[in-house]
Amino acid sequence: MFGLGGMEILIILLIAFLLFGPKELPNIGRQIGKAVKGFKETADDLRQSVEPEINMIQQEVKMVEQDLTSSMKEAEETIKGAADGTSNIKDTTKPV
Repeated sequence: MFGLGGMEILIILLIAFLLFGPKELPNIGRQIGKAVKGFKETADDLRQSVEPEINMIQQEVKMVEQDLTSSMKEAEETIKGAADGTSNIKDTTKPV
């Protein structure tokens, strides 16, 4: 729990008990519980609104990657074809 061990939690509870007394401690615990619950709900709402956007962006990135890969393959094939075509042409400037 937040990287705290049993002894650290016990010390925190003891200090809270001494500062606030036995009458106020349950109220403070309830308030902290409500705050944590509200934080979790807000985090869940944020996650639900952001996840679809992230998924859409990931799909767009994959599509762009696929387009780039296919364009690179086409360019490579074009270059190889042009190179093969030029190697088949005889040099007419040199005497035979």
